[in-house]
Amino acid sequence: MQFAIVDIETTGGFPSQHGITEIGIVLHNGTEIEGKYETLVNPHQPIPPFVVNMTGITDAMVAVAPSFGEVAPYIYNLLKGRIFVAHNVNFDYSFVKHHLQEAGFHLHTPKLCTIRLSRKVFPGFRKYGLGHLCRELGITIENRHRASGDAMATTEVLDMVLRNNGGMVIKEMLKKENRSQLLPANLPEEYVKDLPDCPGVYYFHDAKGKVIYVGKAKNIKKRVVSHFTGLDISQKRQDFLRSIYSITHSKCPTEFIACLLESVEIKRLWPIHNKSQKRYEQLWGIYMFEDNRGYHRLAIDKKRKYSTPVASFALLVDAHRTLWKMVREFELHPVLCFLDNTGAREFPDVALYNENVMKALGWMDAQKETFLIRDKESCVLVEEGKFYGMGRLSPDADLSLIENIKAQLTEYPENEVIRSMIRNYAEKFPGKVVKWAVGS
Repeated sequence: MQFAIVDIETTGGFPSQHGITEIGIVLHNGTEIEGKYETLVNPHQPIPPFVVNMTGITDAMVAVAPSFGEVAPYIYNLLKGRIFVAHNVNFDYSFVKHHLQEAGFHLHTPKLCTIRLSRKVFPGFRKYGLGHLCRELGITIENRHRASGDAMATTEVLDMVLRNNGGMVIKEMLKKENRSQLLPANLPEEYVKDLPDCPGVYYFHDAKGKVIYVGKAKNIKKRVVSHFTGLDISQKRQDFLRSIYSITHSKCPTEFIACLLESVEIKRLWPIHNKSQKRYEQLWGIYMFEDNRGYHRLAIDKKRKYSTPVASFALLVDAHRTLWKMVREFELHPVLCFLDNTGAREFPDVALYNENVMKALGWMDAQKETFLIRDKESCVLVEEGKFYGMGRLSPDADLSLIENIKAQLTEYPENEVIRSMIRNYAEKFPGKVVKWAVGS
């Protein structure tokens, strides 16, 4: 196995925005060092003060150094055909690959992360950062936080791995089907290894255990791994990957149940890296009131906290569509429903009109069906038009009373996303809908 052990210093953490200030490469044939290369690099952007303090590399030092494009051909020739090794390899590899690509070179080499490798060969250490690991292994780092010093320290780690029968571990990690190299540096492989191949909801946690992302999946393991594939070098993605320290999950009987649970959990936990479903839901309602002439009036208005509409809608257009339907089918007056602003000289008899309004409201109440969505052992209950909850029903469950069903389900809060999903699912799969007469 031919290795290229790499370490870089940069102006920041994101390849698309920041530059390389120094690169160190150690060539290793699996037995001994074959060669070394190091150079300062002019990033053509200021080096932040905190980086200067950490590395000792100043703007004056890199001002006379070659740009990355000038040394790219030589670096590419050193790396091609070798296994790219680094401590937290995805960071170094993403920078080198990005800047090589900008110089016209496309790097495609196997990667090997000495953090993950050390966790397997030297289990039980409290931390596996380069400084902590070298102290545990008795390795002295010369010129810390400089590319050549850290590259040599990483080489010594690799040497110790090889001397401790780590060759088979390396071969296993380099297998094409082994995806551990893709995982974020702070996420132990065990969290992904133990994930099930079934529908459910998964949670990414930060270093303090706080949930920072919630997702749903038809296959939990495959979906989680898909988050780590590709080489997205954006700041947003890099921030996201670095903040993942652990994963938990909840199994669900079906993908549909997982979709509903995901929505519930996003609303409950409000994770920082979830963007969808995190917005204020402006609902609309159809309200009834009596005017000074005694007419029962129907009107559309925004749904407010302490008001109770006769019907609620997520979209204003749906509220208008429903009210117009009531006007046509129950002979209501458009002006009295605030749907016609042209005015009217003649109005219907008050008693007769109010009777029609009550018929229309009765029709609307009848639309608030109670039904179950059954799929395998899963059950979703909608009671009088409102999502109640979901769960598993035993095959011999007594369905004669609605309370018997509720006793086996978990009650969840409703939101418009859930209402929409249930409505669409019921329309798409009518054979899975079991309607229930109100009052049964």
